Amino acid sequence: MFDEKRFEDWLLAYKRDLPGFWHEERYKWKAVKTFGDSWDINAEDLRGMLEASLSGCENLLTTTNRFPAGMICEFAEKYPDRIRAMFVDLFDERKDLWERIDAFKMASDGLREVTKDPSESQGKNYSHYQDENSITTYLWLRYPTRHYIYKYSIARTLWQQFKTELPIKKGAYATNVRNNEAMYEGICGRLAADPDLRGLLDSLLDDDCDHDDALHTMTVDFGHYVWHHMRDGGDVPGKKPKDEWFPSADAYDPGITVERWAGLLNDSSVFNEGSLQIMRRILDCGGSATCKQLSEKYGEAHQFYNGGSQWLAKRVQGATDCPVMPQGDEGARWWPILYVGKSSGDGEEGSYVWKLRPELRTALERADLSHVQLYANSASLPNAAGDTEPYTKTDFLSEVYMSEERYERLRGVLTNKLNLILQGAPGVGKTFCARRLAWSIMGSKDDSRIQMVQFHQSYSYEDFIMGYKPDGEGFSLKEGVFYRFCKRAEKDPGRPYFFIIDEINRGNLSKVFGELMMLIERDYRGVPITLAYRDEEFCVPENLFLIGMMNTADRSLALIDYALRRRFAFFEMRPGFDSEVFRSYCEGLKSDTLDLLVGQIQALNAEIRRDPALGRGFEIGHSHLCGRSACDDEWLREVVDFDIIPTLEEYWFDDEDKVDRWKAVLRGVFQ
Repeated sequence: MFDEKRFEDWLLAYKRDLPGFWHEERYKWKAVKTFGDSWDINAEDLRGMLEASLSGCENLLTTTNRFPAGMICEFAEKYPDRIRAMFVDLFDERKDLWERIDAFKMASDGLREVTKDPSESQGKNYSHYQDENSITTYLWLRYPTRHYIYKYSIARTLWQQFKTELPIKKGAYATNVRNNEAMYEGICGRLAADPDLRGLLDSLLDDDCDHDDALHTMTVDFGHYVWHHMRDGGDVPGKKPKDEWFPSADAYDPGITVERWAGLLNDSSVFNEGSLQIMRRILDCGGSATCKQLSEKYGEAHQFYNGGSQWLAKRVQGATDCPVMPQGDEGARWWPILYVGKSSGDGEEGSYVWKLRPELRTALERADLSHVQLYANSASLPNAAGDTEPYTKTDFLSEVYMSEERYERLRGVLTNKLNLILQGAPGVGKTFCARRLAWSIMGSKDDSRIQMVQFHQSYSYEDFIMGYKPDGEGFSLKEGVFYRFCKRAEKDPGRPYFFIIDEINRGNLSKVFGELMMLIERDYRGVPITLAYRDEEFCVPENLFLIGMMNTADRSLALIDYALRRRFAFFEMRPGFDSEVFRSYCEGLKSDTLDLLVGQIQALNAEIRRDPALGRGFEIGHSHLCGRSACDDEWLREVVDFDIIPTLEEYWFDDEDKVDRWKAVLRGVFQ
């Protein structure tokens, strides 16, 4: 039993509010990364290691009247060997969860008894604070993809809200801890199934945060969000009765007349082609619809309607100076300019319904929208899906050695951030992946909507955007490759376009992008500025996606410009030797030598990861062994001798013994 409708109400509120309170909750994701980077159970200074590992936990392990982090560090100072043994046992996943937690508590009881001052009053509280909450916090920090934090008040609130069959009862410590894990696991699965949540989180995370691959930290944060709003007798924040449209006329009205809307509809700087498509499709649905309904009926991703409406509303406000909702998060401030909304009914697809404001609907009904594309894959468009070979997620997963979960995350990051950098060691298939990612989003192998360039040290703004170039005996103003591609995408707003940049970190990025550094940001897409070389307004269109690739093993390069770094999401690609598709590929080649070589390369990669001067960004990629329909030892010898060994000679140029050892190991598979 699970109250799905109640859960959807809370999830809608959480997604709406998360960007607004992110600055308060970011520390949880940062705490996981800090712990992972600092944890070393064999550290000589155990107390120092614990203090560093737990330094980002803030109120998770330190409050006004509760000090579990301080106490465990104090114990480590006096009894380091006992604390090491306690954590080794706690983190032994082969043992029962509750037995480990209970053993940690009992060991803490013993330590507190031997550390308290006998001269102190026996009436004082000698608590060590190592309870179920703090101990499960240690487990979550150590294994953030397996465990969740247990806190009685939060767990009971979630049980009551969602009517789960796993009771949380006062005093039932062992049962509560186990039920808490199972309940959170069910909630986590529902969060992972949401089409927008992964992308939303990835757009907020930065390099100081754990990537939360399993969404366990977000699940913990979601539980805290529900509890926080319920503890004072509240309810789902912002929730409206099912049949009540929001906002009411008394609460907010943009004050735009039918005549003013009619004028805006004819202004292409406000209502571009994509905006008109959204309007026509909602009108075709009777004037109201959910984003999911629009996506399923007319095509395009959910974000095309959601993000497109937000951008349109901002342009309308800029053109009319109409009032904006006085309160609410960033999204809820803008869409009421165009719509009123309400929670969807039980029989409706999607969680929230938008209805056109009556003045806007009247203006749309009077306008001639026959030229506006109703369905996303209209055959009348050049290079429409019917003119090219279809390409789906299934095709992507059959070619790129990546799990479905990783693919969904990758796609979500790009569609939400609009700008993505694929980073990883040479040979992990970044370029191969980038083109196929674009195809999978487009739904076809339409290379007319893909442009690829490669940056280098002398690449310039004049090459990329616009500049004067030699022309006969003089110079003339030439348009750059990015300028021309943006113009193409702008003329076809209903479909996605992809600009792919190989070796993006080899260019002087601030110099190459110039004033467009701002325009590639999501919030400034479609916003025009005047170009440096021409008195012309130019914008980066909303339907253009930027994908860059960079090798993490390139020692000669400085860190990517921070101003650009914060405008891109970064997605790490790793060798795919363990993926099901790669294993199936190897099985098809039926080569025992190949299987042995793959095993040795994986062992080699483990040593590379452990090397403090290298790390996982220098691993040997799987693409060295790909692209063959048949396999023979001669080809494999060439891969070893001319691809892998030269790479190792560069990595360990100062350690000939290590290189010689690995030469012998790799060549030994052919004996």
